[in-house]
Amino acid sequence: MSKTMTKKRIYLFSEGNKDMKDLLGGKGANLAEMTSMGFPVPPGFTVTTEVCNEYYANDRKLPEGFGDELREAMKDIENKKNQVFGGSENTLLVSVRSGAKFSMPGMMDTILNLGLNTETVKAMIKKTNNPRFVFDAYRRFIMMFSDVVMDVKKHIYEHEFKALKARLGLKEDYDVPAEELEKLCTLFKEIFKKNTGRDFPEDVYEQLTLSVEAVFRSWNNERAIIYRNREHIDHNLGTAVNVQSMVFGNMGEQSGTGVAFTRNSQTGENVVTGEFLFNAQGEDVVAGIRTPLDISEMEKSHPELYKQFLDISGKLEKHYKDMQDMEFTIEEGKLYMLQTRNAKRTAMASVKIAVDMVHEGLITKEEAVNRVSPDQIDMLLHPYFPVSEKKKAIESGKLIAKGINASPGAACGIAIFEAADAIKAKEEGKSVILTRPETTPDDAGGMNASVGILTSTGGSTSHAALVARGWGIPCIVGCEALSMDTEKKQFSVGNKTFKEGDWLSIDGATGEVFEGKIPAIKPDELMKEAQELLSWADDIRRLGVYANADNPRDAQRARNFGAHGIGLCRTEHMFMESDRLPVVQKMILVAGDAERFKRQLTRLEEELAAADESKKANIEKSIEHVKAEMAEPWATYTDCLAKLAPMQKGDFYGILKAMEGFWVIIRLLDPPLHEFLPNRDETMEEVITLRITGKNPERLKEQEALLEKINKLHEFNPMLGLRVCRLGIVYPSLYRMQVRALFEAACQLVKEGVDAKPEIMIPGVGHVNEMKTLRKMVDEVGHKVMDEQGVKVNYKVGTMCELPRACTVAGKLANPAEGAQFFSFGTNDLTQTTFGYSRDDAAGTFIPVYVETGILPVDPFQALDREGVGRLMTMAVTDGRNSYSDLEVGICGEHGGEPSSIEFCHLLGLNYVSCSPFRVPIARLAAAHAKLRNEDDRFKSGHSTK
Repeated sequence: MSKTMTKKRIYLFSEGNKDMKDLLGGKGANLAEMTSMGFPVPPGFTVTTEVCNEYYANDRKLPEGFGDELREAMKDIENKKNQVFGGSENTLLVSVRSGAKFSMPGMMDTILNLGLNTETVKAMIKKTNNPRFVFDAYRRFIMMFSDVVMDVKKHIYEHEFKALKARLGLKEDYDVPAEELEKLCTLFKEIFKKNTGRDFPEDVYEQLTLSVEAVFRSWNNERAIIYRNREHIDHNLGTAVNVQSMVFGNMGEQSGTGVAFTRNSQTGENVVTGEFLFNAQGEDVVAGIRTPLDISEMEKSHPELYKQFLDISGKLEKHYKDMQDMEFTIEEGKLYMLQTRNAKRTAMASVKIAVDMVHEGLITKEEAVNRVSPDQIDMLLHPYFPVSEKKKAIESGKLIAKGINASPGAACGIAIFEAADAIKAKEEGKSVILTRPETTPDDAGGMNASVGILTSTGGSTSHAALVARGWGIPCIVGCEALSMDTEKKQFSVGNKTFKEGDWLSIDGATGEVFEGKIPAIKPDELMKEAQELLSWADDIRRLGVYANADNPRDAQRARNFGAHGIGLCRTEHMFMESDRLPVVQKMILVAGDAERFKRQLTRLEEELAAADESKKANIEKSIEHVKAEMAEPWATYTDCLAKLAPMQKGDFYGILKAMEGFWVIIRLLDPPLHEFLPNRDETMEEVITLRITGKNPERLKEQEALLEKINKLHEFNPMLGLRVCRLGIVYPSLYRMQVRALFEAACQLVKEGVDAKPEIMIPGVGHVNEMKTLRKMVDEVGHKVMDEQGVKVNYKVGTMCELPRACTVAGKLANPAEGAQFFSFGTNDLTQTTFGYSRDDAAGTFIPVYVETGILPVDPFQALDREGVGRLMTMAVTDGRNSYSDLEVGICGEHGGEPSSIEFCHLLGLNYVSCSPFRVPIARLAAAHAKLRNEDDRFKSGHSTK
């Protein structure tokens, strides 16, 4: 060992435990734990994650003295196995595998059978008397080492192996005889030299050292980075390297390899599932190269070993208190455990397992809630194909194949055969079904870009299945009816051929593949286990969860999903209904003149009341003139408002009734009025066309008048123009109509015995006088209606804080008597005005570049900017509650359904978050996580199992 070494770089399996994942990675820590439990684990050691970080800090060089430490650790394996690494008689071979803190299946590199060279091959043939086994192991090692260490792609070798099998007329790998495998190994070494310019290394310690470096390099390969980005795993953790003595599943029919789960990874059912292959190595199962057998076949062929395996798997699940994903090998009738880890699972399985384990007494309710991620709850609401549509597709002959249902959900997209093409297609806005013989870790980018995955080989524990389940992507594997031709980018089924760009629909829950498009729908309720889990989350969380809903249907859906209020009801969406849009447009075209004349008339009447007798005659003439001018626009305006009023009353009645007993925050009209009018450019184009052609003079006159009105309303920056509360001040009759309709609806419901609880939101307030003016109007209209109806309505008035100035003067805005009784942060606009970014323009131009280059950690329109926007929010909450201690504060922007933003709202002490109805379950769980991870020491480092 190096004299300068100050920390332990290598831990034997006998020296670690399951709590050392930061240092040993998940795989190394669990191998150490199984060793300490007395299970049959081949001996080995783990190079720590710290060495990986040293390697990168030292310009990708191993630390001084590391080679000596490696040799010292190898001696321990040699002693335990009574074998010699590189020995000419009793030869020791090892595997070299990655192992990060968090499971990243297939994303980093593995090398098996390391230690084979010209001499050790001879020694192993002499010892085993099985040359076929030895040369099979050698060709695998050359291919893996070339691919992982020297970047000579394995498909070059695979092509030669396939050609050999074809020449011999063989289908299975294990049918290739020893003498042909020996020739193949020679060919492989020639390929290696041709591509690298050097001979294949004979020095076993050179093989080992280069392989350790290669695993470290794989931490930063493209697929690993994509995976970490998707899973939100820290890029600075580094990977450990596990060096373990080899056991061989490819030594004949009394040997084999498998992958198993202690529960069903798809459904969560409490039954051991998995896959097994006779006469194979582990890569054959997980890579999907051969379609494996169900693990139940092992019970028939090796009943005693199967019984031993079930005993070990049961003990592991109880020990880890979680579903386990195990890899094992049988070498000539003896069972060895090669790995255990918390298993990847579908969202459905994750929820069911968490709930079942509470009922089984294995974990607490808090642990169950913490184990399920908000993303998994989101996955439970994935689209599915309606039974009627599937039946129709089957009856019309659209069902073309059926494979293994690897990850549930319905997906519809175009067939794409290469990962890079899938990424490109997604960038073009296309929905993609990645269609391949099998996926490899290199396909991670294409998988991430796809709505569904379809492979012709592999089983439910293959790479495609594991990654798809973890990412919630519908997936079908082992669909052997598909004859894939990736070179031509097509596949055939029977006499049909499907090419790139053809539409496919896949049902990951059933394994069915359909040609063409099948419309999918989203579920309206959650499975019973999810409802039970969320009820536990409700008991834990402090934050309330409301929903954004604009109609009774969405309000009822939100209530069904567990919302306890409506945080944003946007009245402008009601105005866009087809039966009222013509009335709205007609109103807008006269509103400016009508309100302007009304203001003039009011001013003149005030002047008349205060004027001397000598001036009254002139003022009276002016009044008569204004009345004459305003008569027509005012009549049209008030007529339109009168028509809209009962419609608005009906809207408010429906949503208040649907949310009986819960607060409903209704925002008065918010957007600029031109948004309700015909498109300016299209109207101008029609006017120009009519002028040039001379056709339809009457239509030309109408459209010219319309264009003039549109141009009057046109603004260069409408977001900062005549909108939000400014509308209500410039067009007070419009807001008065809305407020009257709202109170009339609430009064009617109160008379019917319904507990209606409206909160009136004044949008976009930036000055205290705006708040006071409109609060006064709401109170006046509201009390007038309540007096007319003879009932009392429990209501509040507040504002949406969506401008930086509102946050800085929040102490003045908050006032229970004449100001705001509640604040609701509109973080979409607050983010825009704080950053000075246009959300719609930024999303497709510079934001992706900013995130990619690290200028911004995340898109601030997706996850709340705590440093800037968050500071304004903190100021508003603090100052607002200093003025009015009972001030209700919530959030209703899109951030209200995003977990990290919800955590910030919890820390800030908000009363509620509000999000779309389908994100209500996600928010309920995220709010519980926020409390657990900030107020319960057991969960403060929490990283969800997926």
